[in-house]
Amino acid sequence: MAGAAVRAGRFVRLAAPSLSFCTRFGAEVPAAAAQAPQPSPPYGSRKPRAQRVPADEDPAARAFSSAPAPGPDNKSFLWARYGEMKRLVQDLLPPGVCNLLNPSTIYANNEISLNTIGVYGFDYDILVEQYKYPKGILKYEYWPNFAVRGLHYDIAKGLLMKIDAFHYIQLGTVYRGLKPVPDDEVLEMYDGTHHIPLHQASGFYGKGPAVKQFMDIFSLPEMTLLAVANDFFISNDIDYDPIHLYKDVTDAIRDVHIKGFMYKWIMQDLEQYILHGDETYAVLHRLAKNGKKLFLITNSPFSFVDKGMRYMVGKDWRDFFDVVIVQADKPHFFNDCVKPFRRLDSNGDLQWDKINKLEKGQVYKQGNLFDFLRLTGWRGSKVLYFGDHLYSDLADLMLRHGWRTGAIVPELETETKMVNTEQYSQALTWLQALTGLLERMQMFQDSESQQVLQDWMKERQELRAERKRFVQGHPVGFVPKARLERTQPVSSLIP
Repeated sequence: MAGAAVRAGRFVRLAAPSLSFCTRFGAEVPAAAAQAPQPSPPYGSRKPRAQRVPADEDPAARAFSSAPAPGPDNKSFLWARYGEMKRLVQDLLPPGVCNLLNPSTIYANNEISLNTIGVYGFDYDILVEQYKYPKGILKYEYWPNFAVRGLHYDIAKGLLMKIDAFHYIQLGTVYRGLKPVPDDEVLEMYDGTHHIPLHQASGFYGKGPAVKQFMDIFSLPEMTLLAVANDFFISNDIDYDPIHLYKDVTDAIRDVHIKGFMYKWIMQDLEQYILHGDETYAVLHRLAKNGKKLFLITNSPFSFVDKGMRYMVGKDWRDFFDVVIVQADKPHFFNDCVKPFRRLDSNGDLQWDKINKLEKGQVYKQGNLFDFLRLTGWRGSKVLYFGDHLYSDLADLMLRHGWRTGAIVPELETETKMVNTEQYSQALTWLQALTGLLERMQMFQDSESQQVLQDWMKERQELRAERKRFVQGHPVGFVPKARLERTQPVSSLIP
């Protein structure tokens, strides 16, 4: 993780030139600006802030200003700035330098030294999707890239959408079934606005009943099943209530877990559903060898976990873990303080003894986080926990208990590979540059200049559409981004 923080920092430094030319609009950066910043003086010794000097009287401001006073040939001036910016973008991203992101690396939004971590915790989730609805739905092929985590679903309207950190629906990301909904229709359905009030939506800050947010890996097939079922009814002109459909799909997903269908199917064909865990074994072995404490918390039953871990790691997998907790009933496990731990014997039967300590080699069922902290003493920032639910597995543990957390986000591997392509990098960098140019040059108000700016805005719209075409494998786009704003799940994790 520490290495990941260094890599993340290096990426920021490499990306810095693209930000500088967007704000300075083509002006060369003085050599002093490229040097490392000097340490700030102590607060008490700082001089009072100097009074702001108007730009036309400040030599430094004139050095960075690319827009002189309006003149008779503003049109030529604007297109000259445009051409200069184009050349800067081409110089910034020469061929062969676009592979800035490693698709399989660890990305850190907060630096961490693994020397301070003494306890590692892991979730155990395996995804499988299988359910039968009307026979006509069997004609649909599963589309694994249709949805991404963090999307919202309007239960009454049957709409899947992306909502940004300010609770605005991102137009162009709204789907009814498998087909996009035109922006004007979205605005009409939401009374001329595309804002979702906090009290209506579920998520990190709310538990609203009208708009559901999908956050974990298990949500991906659930969203796809909802979309397919909606598409089936719409395509066949079948009158239906989206609320009933949502309840049926939700109940089906729940039954697949509670009644054990998913576990049964996976255990019958481990090779199809589970990757052999050579790397998993190596990581666990290295951590245990270096004296780290390990624990496993899962909602799955022990029989399922045991068979999967034997396949991935070996029959002695329990030797790696100091604590093993099954059927934990997350996310309630993290917030409940009532359910006690129960010990399972070698046959998987519940025992009735009171749990006064959590022992290595034993398997426990249910329990709660507060008893877990009390019995283990594993508190605060010395604990690093890996999960896949961005709220209950990560944000809650980080904010409430001070644990360090890691998100398992398989979707990022595909996305970083795409971002690394030269075509995407060039398009995105030019989009940023053109946006900066528009912001700086909007001061020109004469008719010819305004026509130039309109041409640039049209090009920017085309660039945004081109960027969207890059992500057609994910119809609603990437997990972290909603146009120019952060998505809601990312905003809750990154300051």
